[in-house]
Amino acid sequence: MLKYVLAGVTALAIGGSTLVYAQQQQPDRGSRPGISQEDRAAFLDARIAAVRAGLKLTPDQEKNWPAVETAVRDLIKIRTDQREAQIAARANRDQRIDPVERLRSQADSMAAMATGMKRVAEAADPLYKSLDDGQKRRLAMLTRVGARAEMGQRMERRDRQFRGERGERGQRWHHRHGESDRPMGDRYRL
Repeated sequence: MLKYVLAGVTALAIGGSTLVYAQQQQPDRGSRPGISQEDRAAFLDARIAAVRAGLKLTPDQEKNWPAVETAVRDLIKIRTDQREAQIAARANRDQRIDPVERLRSQADSMAAMATGMKRVAEAADPLYKSLDDGQKRRLAMLTRVGARAEMGQRMERRDRQFRGERGERGQRWHHRHGESDRPMGDRYRL
């Protein structure tokens, strides 16, 4: 369970940084310009505040929160800086980058992210260990770990249906739409 919460906190950090990247892109023909730096900071503050409020921390747990928040903000800063560097490199590039140099650059980015993620994990560990089951469940939902797990289960069900391992609902759908119960490969034999 600890790995899910740490993944959730990391998802919060990366999700916040993804929001930052999405708005940093250069406007194309007919598109709106990205939101301001102040707006991005406000959205990040709101997202972190929402997680904190949703956890309903006790006074003892509250003591561990500042370290977690600082680590998450540092991780987002690392990712934001990396993205800005990538955008600047693309804008200043006269020729294609050497594939080996690209690998080195990606490795450096991954190492920096790994270090930041380890800091988040170290900061979150004492807080997570003090959370009760309800707080752990809310943390998973607030950081979208629960939503991702649910999405994975839906995809798995659809995959089973595609392979012919349908349940009653899948059988009814295929019957209504005129598809046979034969496996997919058998339908297309000549």
